Amino acid sequence: MSSNADLDRQIAAQAPMSDRPLIAGNRVDLLPSGAAALSAMLQAIAGARRSIHMEYYIFEEIEIDGRTLSSSLIAKAAAGVEVAVSYDAFGSAPTPQRWLDQLSQAGVLLVEYQPLNPFRRRFSLDANYRDHRKILVVDGRIGFLGGVNISHVYANPPEAGVQAATDRSYWLDTAVRIEGPAVARIEALFRDTWLKQEGAALRAAEVAETSVPGGGETIRVEGSAPRDRRPLYSRSLRAAIRAARSRIIIATGYFVPTRREWRLLARAARRGVAVDLLLPGVSDVQQAVFAGRALYGRLLRRGVRIHEVRNAVLHAKAASIDGAWAAIGSSNFDRRSVVYNNEVDAIILATDTARAIEDLLRTWMATATPITLRAWEQRSWREWVHERVARLFRKLL
Repeated sequence: MSSNADLDRQIAAQAPMSDRPLIAGNRVDLLPSGAAALSAMLQAIAGARRSIHMEYYIFEEIEIDGRTLSSSLIAKAAAGVEVAVSYDAFGSAPTPQRWLDQLSQAGVLLVEYQPLNPFRRRFSLDANYRDHRKILVVDGRIGFLGGVNISHVYANPPEAGVQAATDRSYWLDTAVRIEGPAVARIEALFRDTWLKQEGAALRAAEVAETSVPGGGETIRVEGSAPRDRRPLYSRSLRAAIRAARSRIIIATGYFVPTRREWRLLARAARRGVAVDLLLPGVSDVQQAVFAGRALYGRLLRRGVRIHEVRNAVLHAKAASIDGAWAAIGSSNFDRRSVVYNNEVDAIILATDTARAIEDLLRTWMATATPITLRAWEQRSWREWVHERVARLFRKLL
């Protein structure tokens, strides 16, 4: 359970973390799976009247509930809705150009973030800098954030489990649907990227500025970019961990924390906070798994509890602390999210959403594999070698 004191303490801890205001009067709906998130997104797109703005690391054709993304976007563009999509060149590299051309010819406005092709404008030699955000804003009134890309992997059924090719596996992920004045900040982040990437002129923004019925959630939308040198999500998470008194539960698809970060978790556990980490056992970037495992001994000895997801690919980026503070977005618990990526996260100060996220993560944890110190110490020498090699290159993962 949580109390008003927990909420007040977290609000006080968060207030100085950013010059971005804490915005009250929002409604937040947790979307507990990638399929549920994409279904809700397509439903929102179907109801669009003025604009559909998307910014995604991976952007490709999907089919959910018998509807395809391309047919939905093309139909809306034909109806006069402004459809604008920014996609990352690296993350969306496998997306067929002919599919993108089909969208463009149908009136969908497209921007490729830092093209890899040297013959295109805004070409960059450094592919390390990526737009890792996952944003959808419809009519300036409905916003979506989370870890869910526009990707076909979320059409894989739960019974797929873990396959040799992870794109055929079942992926654990989550997102939120937001209504209320916080959506204006999500829209502003989209427009900032669009402008910097020299996208076509957009219509004037029409955004929600007032509370919505039933909107009792207080939110700060944290957008960060490496050139800003302001890792807002990381700062917010650290402040929340320091303020924690009873419990911390964090799920992340890529766990490669800095020394400062893992020590912060260890200190929380040593002062009596129940710290649970839900981490991937299988990943599309397996070296990141090995790099994280190299820290298990240090964390376990200090009382941190670790649970590995081995029956699915864990990709979610979500956390709940004391049932009062919650975060969900695109940032992982790694250096890349701080140093190289454009990210966006919702910091939610509200007991209902914090508890909902905690409940979801505990449901996933129930089927995960607990990692004990004894089992970790008895791992094979091959595992030890993989960990050491991965730690050497952790700054690039």
